[in-house]
Amino acid sequence: MFYESQELLRARQQPDGLAGEPARGQSQHVQPERAEPSQILRIVARSGVDDSILRFITCGSVDDGKSTLIGRMLKDLDLVPEDTWESVLAESERRSFTRDKPDYSLLLDGLLIEREQGITVDIAWRYFTTSKRKFIVADCPGHEDYTRNMVTGASNCDAALVLVDARKGLSPQTRRHLAVVAMMRVRSVLVVVNKMDLVQWDRARFDAIRSDLVECASQLGLAEVIVVPVSAADGGNVVRDAPDAPWYKGCTVLQALETLPGRRHQGVPFRLVAQWINRPNQDFRGIAGEVVGAPLNVGDNIRVLPSNAQARVQRICTFDGDLQQARPGQAVTVVLDSELDVARGDWLVKTVDAPPPVTNLLEANIVWMSETPLLPGRRYDMQIGCATVPGSVRLIQHLDVNSLKTHEAARLHCNDVGRCEIVLERPVPIDSYADCIETGGLIFVDRNTFRTEGAGMATPAAGREVVWHETTVDRNARAAIKGHSAQVVWLTGLSGVGKSTIANALETRLNAVGVHTMLLDGDNVRHGLNRDLGFSEADRIENIRRIGETANLMLNAGLVVITAFISPFRDDRQLVRGLVREGEFLEVFVDAPLAVCEARDPKGLYKRARAGQIPDFTGVSHPYEPPLQPELRIDTSLTSVAESVQAILAALKAKGFHV
Repeated sequence: MFYESQELLRARQQPDGLAGEPARGQSQHVQPERAEPSQILRIVARSGVDDSILRFITCGSVDDGKSTLIGRMLKDLDLVPEDTWESVLAESERRSFTRDKPDYSLLLDGLLIEREQGITVDIAWRYFTTSKRKFIVADCPGHEDYTRNMVTGASNCDAALVLVDARKGLSPQTRRHLAVVAMMRVRSVLVVVNKMDLVQWDRARFDAIRSDLVECASQLGLAEVIVVPVSAADGGNVVRDAPDAPWYKGCTVLQALETLPGRRHQGVPFRLVAQWINRPNQDFRGIAGEVVGAPLNVGDNIRVLPSNAQARVQRICTFDGDLQQARPGQAVTVVLDSELDVARGDWLVKTVDAPPPVTNLLEANIVWMSETPLLPGRRYDMQIGCATVPGSVRLIQHLDVNSLKTHEAARLHCNDVGRCEIVLERPVPIDSYADCIETGGLIFVDRNTFRTEGAGMATPAAGREVVWHETTVDRNARAAIKGHSAQVVWLTGLSGVGKSTIANALETRLNAVGVHTMLLDGDNVRHGLNRDLGFSEADRIENIRRIGETANLMLNAGLVVITAFISPFRDDRQLVRGLVREGEFLEVFVDAPLAVCEARDPKGLYKRARAGQIPDFTGVSHPYEPPLQPELRIDTSLTSVAESVQAILAALKAKGFHV
């Protein structure tokens, strides 16, 4: 579901040859390529990949022998150049190995930190060919801290090779990887029970692990799983049969890989997600994107989503010339016979096909990748295909990788796996990830840092959208009989800075001249509407979300809504601003030095917080994010209450508010 490397892209354009494959007579050994986490930017289309190429990922717990297994396979297939092998032997001797039993993982672990610690910390791509098949393998880290790398690798693969240490059995990390593989719809799973030589090829031990694997796979909904006993260090059952396991009559790892099914066929009709609008001159306007699902022909009638505008395909353009038909996996520019309003992220679908859901409510399996936890109510940019839509999550469920059972959770931490509902701020077209990985995947992007926070495999919550019911009497009509427009005055600042005092004085002043007002105060609201919320970060986010929704309903009543809340997070204040119409939100940053706020301390809260009696107290043990561009800033250490009220009234007048 993410960016492929340039080598992989070239492989897709060369179905008769493998990316990185040498010319005849040259070595087939290629240096590993590193995949950066920042490459997690968009859904990758793989529909046009040759079935003869198998992309597979190696995963499992740390030190289970993933790199050793692939290194041993390359050596036994005689795909390692002599000079490279000599360097591996020399390095092995420096690392307390012998030339008879070298460290095969050195063929993949190329980073210095990997060689120093003897573990994989980043994805290493390898390309090799046998007489029966071409392979692209992503050797992924096993450590829990690098689960995000494993997700990146799995998104580009059709099969997973999962290693289990015969001495330890299924570890929590192995179960986590199996859960991620199942969630990401990796088609085939091959489980390698490695280090069988260290348990003397004990058949009973292997049977017990296989039984656990079958049960785990069944709970996760995985299809048939192949299990192979292996000694990667000795080469038993890697490429050749293991002489120490005459009881095992199954296939070797190589034989299994050579017969696993290839690419996943998508279960959707034609889709093309607009990546950009190609307008080189005033006489040409095309929609550039990649064909997904089914072919597109010149003359086909198409519909644009979400606008539902329709047109006919006039031309299908490529760098090599026009086509009469574009196949899945091809990048094309589509020219329509009418000038429709099409933007990046819009979809083209055929009018003869049933359209995909256009919805703002999704359910999604989530793999969280950020050190900052996923919290309900927090706004993220959801990147779905080429569209970016603000949204938030609710109803989080966490998957316990030990019991494989889900339970409600207040948050997801880094490397957690779970499920949640996602509410988008506008409807978008989307497929179920189970039907099409290209149009059913999404990523979470932090709105401030633009970092990728998590990956999701979505399912539209069909038939569950709640549509706003328009009434005959609207907010303008309600405001008209009051004689003034509706407005939100949002006072934010630390405890003790004077928000409530100023808000009360402002409402008194407005009420005296006949303005219909409502004051929402932080303490008062927690007596009723938000009595069930505490002061954790998640509860603070939900507190402000509810207040924002309440304020918006009061705007519809034509009121001037005055709020006095600490509201410590910029994103939450921005969420409220986004709920109301342009010009109806006045953010007032009520500011003063922390020492002044503590000196006032009308409720004794700072004193208790300093004594450790109040955890997560804003300004002491919890951060406050001051507004970057408020409409008004008032320093109450220098400004009186009356002067503060007058400044707010002047700011309202400047915005066009008249009594």
